[in-house]
Amino acid sequence: MVETIKKYKIGKRRFGLINWVGAWTLYQKETLRFLNVWIQTILSPLISSLLFLLVLSLAIGSERSNVLGVPFIIFLAPGLIAMQVIQQSFSHSSSSFMIGKIQGNIVDLLYAPLSATEVTISVSLAAVTRSFAIAAVSILTFYLLIDIQIKHVFTLILFTFLSSFILGNVGIIAGLWAEKFDHMATVTNFVIVPLSFLSGTFYSIERLPNVLRTISEFNPFFYMIDGFRYSFIGVADGSIKIGIIYLSILSILTWLVTYILFKKGYKIKS
Repeated sequence: MVETIKKYKIGKRRFGLINWVGAWTLYQKETLRFLNVWIQTILSPLISSLLFLLVLSLAIGSERSNVLGVPFIIFLAPGLIAMQVIQQSFSHSSSSFMIGKIQGNIVDLLYAPLSATEVTISVSLAAVTRSFAIAAVSILTFYLLIDIQIKHVFTLILFTFLSSFILGNVGIIAGLWAEKFDHMATVTNFVIVPLSFLSGTFYSIERLPNVLRTISEFNPFFYMIDGFRYSFIGVADGSIKIGIIYLSILSILTWLVTYILFKKGYKIKS
């Protein structure tokens, strides 16, 4: 017993700088969490996007002139996919912490031999994986229905990653802050959804008055959706370079906030 205590000091990490096995295990657990209910987590967002596409194309699609040089339905489809990517990434990470707090199994993360970096990165990357799965299924389905084409693969991958990673981090922050599902609904209904709809998903910001257009250019969701759409139609409302820089900075900042909050045990340690 004495030899064991000398060999393994309490509180000392024995996994090197990064606990790769632990981080990978947590990532797998989070990934399986949404794959086990794929009808709800992957199929449902796809159906929601298809309904939006159907209703809007039937209602105004035939009467609407080209937007950014492409038919309205081709302009609309990438925006709908991007909107689901954003919202589902937030939903994944926020529900992970929210459910853990309510069920009491959040202590599994607190007592696991995982650092704040390993926990936050693993959960956020699982949210990114869910977003990529939704994007892949949606793109394939839309390709079969309306023949959308990917023109810039790297841009598509980059903006999908940055968007979902940011919202994955924001979801962790919301999950740590919220004490009940009503709080989470408040964030979703008054922050995530409005920013999604005011980001140029259904329209080009070129049609907005100068004041509203300037405001839209500060909305990170605008750059997420604009970059995603550019990958398909080859035309952007804003600057792709500015979008990449802006979202990259937000990725770092939002992760730093999640790291600090989890490190301090914000609302999860008594």
